[in-house]
Amino acid sequence: MSTTTSLLSAPLWHLPKSSRVKLNPKRRTSVILRSPLQSSLLLDPPPTQEATQNLDFSAGIMDLPWIHWISPNFQPAKPSLNSIIKVKEDYESLMRRQIHAETQAYEEALREYKELEKTMLEKKMAPSLPYVKSLCLSWFEQLRDAIERDKQEQMNKNRKKAYGHYIDVLPSDKMAVIVMSKVMELLLPHNLERSVPLVQAALKVGAAIEQEAKVQAYLKNIKNSESPAHEEEKKDSKIRRKEFLTRKKRISAMIKARKIGEVQKLIRDELEVKPWSKEVQAQLGTRLIDLLIESAYIQSPVNQDSDASFEIRPAFRHYRTKASKENGRVRYSQGMLECDSLVYEGLDCTGVRHTVIPHLPMLIPPKTWKRYNVGAYISLPSCAMRTRGSKDQLIALKVAPKKQLDKVFKALDVLGSTKWRINRRILDIVESLWSSGGNIAGLVNKQDIPLPEKPLTNNLEEIKIWKWANRKAKKANSEMHALRCDTELILTVARKMCCEEAFYYPHNLDFRGRAYPMHSHLTHLGSDLCRGLLEFSEGKPLGKSGLKWLKIHLANLFGGGVEKLSYDMRLDFVEVHLREVFDSAANPIHGERWWMKAEDPFQCLAACIELAGALRSDSPHTFVSHLPVHQDGSCNGLQHYAALGRYAPEAATVNLVTGEKPTDVYSGVAARVLDAIKKDSMKDPATWPSASLAKILVDQVDRKLVKQTVMTSVYGVTYIGAREQIQRRLRERGLIDDDTVLYKASCYATKLTMKALGEMFQAAREIKSWLAECAKVITLENKPVRWTTPLGLPVVQPYRTIKQIRFYTSLQRMAIRGEGDKVSKQKQRTAFPPNFVHSLDSSHMMMTATACRSAGLTFAGVHDSFWTHACDVDTMNRILREKFVDLYEIPILENLLKEFEESYPTLEFPPLPERGDFDLRHVLSSPYFFN
Repeated sequence: MSTTTSLLSAPLWHLPKSSRVKLNPKRRTSVILRSPLQSSLLLDPPPTQEATQNLDFSAGIMDLPWIHWISPNFQPAKPSLNSIIKVKEDYESLMRRQIHAETQAYEEALREYKELEKTMLEKKMAPSLPYVKSLCLSWFEQLRDAIERDKQEQMNKNRKKAYGHYIDVLPSDKMAVIVMSKVMELLLPHNLERSVPLVQAALKVGAAIEQEAKVQAYLKNIKNSESPAHEEEKKDSKIRRKEFLTRKKRISAMIKARKIGEVQKLIRDELEVKPWSKEVQAQLGTRLIDLLIESAYIQSPVNQDSDASFEIRPAFRHYRTKASKENGRVRYSQGMLECDSLVYEGLDCTGVRHTVIPHLPMLIPPKTWKRYNVGAYISLPSCAMRTRGSKDQLIALKVAPKKQLDKVFKALDVLGSTKWRINRRILDIVESLWSSGGNIAGLVNKQDIPLPEKPLTNNLEEIKIWKWANRKAKKANSEMHALRCDTELILTVARKMCCEEAFYYPHNLDFRGRAYPMHSHLTHLGSDLCRGLLEFSEGKPLGKSGLKWLKIHLANLFGGGVEKLSYDMRLDFVEVHLREVFDSAANPIHGERWWMKAEDPFQCLAACIELAGALRSDSPHTFVSHLPVHQDGSCNGLQHYAALGRYAPEAATVNLVTGEKPTDVYSGVAARVLDAIKKDSMKDPATWPSASLAKILVDQVDRKLVKQTVMTSVYGVTYIGAREQIQRRLRERGLIDDDTVLYKASCYATKLTMKALGEMFQAAREIKSWLAECAKVITLENKPVRWTTPLGLPVVQPYRTIKQIRFYTSLQRMAIRGEGDKVSKQKQRTAFPPNFVHSLDSSHMMMTATACRSAGLTFAGVHDSFWTHACDVDTMNRILREKFVDLYEIPILENLLKEFEESYPTLEFPPLPERGDFDLRHVLSSPYFFN
């Protein structure tokens, strides 16, 4: 028997990697999965019984790409042949489903386009299509004919308008479809304002027309180039035709995969066409939108109980906003494109279940990240960082050596490999409450607030009050509409995934290095509803420590100050309320509803159900738990500043040292603010203007009032932002009716809060000032601030000045805003300190993630909140503390200064701020550092 034959008779997973490349694929039967979005996927066939006799499967089984799908820490004993075949078949089935899910969005859009094209030819309506599709069909003929008439007018003119040279680049029917789809894409319900700047809409339409025109020109060009010019060349026509079809298939596949950049590069390399200017895009887009406004009408529904006739009115409207001044900032007048309310009413009737949701959770583990643009989804385009159009950041990511990014990629792989599933019990409860109208347990009310009736009077004061109340009610209804859409999207994904045994969330980064799931609706980074609906797919026995942490987790979720007690007191709280816990688990809707009093009601209910199940089982310690248990940092941004500054008092304030109970920094700040307010309230208002405000606020100062401001202060919240936060808290309490008094009280409380923060965290303030000064120095060279995180991720701040181009169009004078050549000095300076701290907390999270996976733990991270099984919380607590110490054993500020000096040798940077001598290893024994 030849070497090749003997290799072919052995199972692939038993072969050494060096032997696998010698296999002749033509001599091996394979399962080929075809996808329009990627090349063939080769999956090995199951081995025969004869081929597996007397073989040691444990030798090479771990090389299988699908073996870790069973479990991230799978270690085979000596698996049976049937079990291996079964697992492999299941994986291949899920792979096919995953590829189908990724391609389904495009294929569905293509199918609908073909139906629309057929309907256009037959001039018939398609009543079975969703509401929006029906609207587009009803508008199509009028819009197509209007575009055609405009083309003829421009052709007959000696002096064409600016857009006249471009309006005939595509057939009128294609232009009509592009205009309708792009405008509706911008104005669908997720747009809270229900309007969009005309400039933005025009540029979107113009760019889409340009892209389609270039693709059609490219296909036409290669087809003509492959046509035989002479008789003697006709014998090669079949070969040339095949080459043309191959190239056409290639570009079609790239379009389907949304690889627009690659399509544009291919066209740019092979087709010498000058790109359109922004002015051309805007002029053409504006004219086409103008035609849409003239052509598209909407009909009001007929009221069967009324004799009133139906109303027909334009579906879109163009208007100008008024110039205004708000918070010291001037808002200039601009043209807006608005959708008629009847369109939204129709969408509300049909719901948002027709919405196509891209980037759903994956059914198989995401592809490991190999490069910045290779990883995550099987065939959909993926990028390891959300660069948001920043060329500097993208270049920095491209040129970074792969080895430098290995730790970051490994952390993303760990986060993406966590197996999730839907908590079906919670889903059933949410569905019941939602179908009953919501407005309970944090769910938004499904009914709008009634608008106030217009007073039958000419009294200007009453009219003014009515307008204010009407505007306020409309704003509230608009916000509730957005929340209802969000809830429907979450439930749509939950319904879709509820029958899956497991699914995964591929992750990528923002420019600072913080990790986010690429799916955006139902994730563990979402609301209480999202988190309550999710649980780990893999369960683990609670054990003694797990039962304790499950109870503590329940107390934390209930909130109301319980989470600030010592662990023993939190355990006592749960023991006292065990009756309510059992009632919540057994009768969540018709019982006492104790769980609804929690700050995080759905997560609290999930914990009640889990704890009740454990305590009612024969052996609570062996109860298999799927619930993620959280460990959250204590004002984590200030913890990082305390670690950088090494001042013991600040470290103690944010739980970097051992204590009998957690130190609450928010309560500490609130106490200082309250002390100052009490002193001011005793003064004479005639000589001390703030005295009257102090008397109003003396009974309203608590940790909740200042919490958001304290949290965001470390991330660069401005005075205006802090004032708005405190003003919202005061308005929620409803104790101050006069808006003017509310504003003044908010300003007064904000100044005291910022002052208290500065006094408590002086070292943090000095480090923050040093970082801002360094940024100021760098921007003098018109350079963006850039640095490298401790894990090797290059970070470039994207803030640049805005460049404006003004010109006239058929509808109005317009201004195109784009990224300028100069950096925004103010934004670069103020954003650097919070962005730098974000890059540190992301480094800590990723270091913890990889270490937890190495230790066999299931891990999920939400920035400064780390999740694992209850039985593994002690291990995760040890790891996250060790990694925090490891992170700050690196001379972070010294390395940052050195990097700045090497990057900008001609600039002089301020010296490092003074730091204390706090021993950071105290963190290792601090029970409330993360808790």
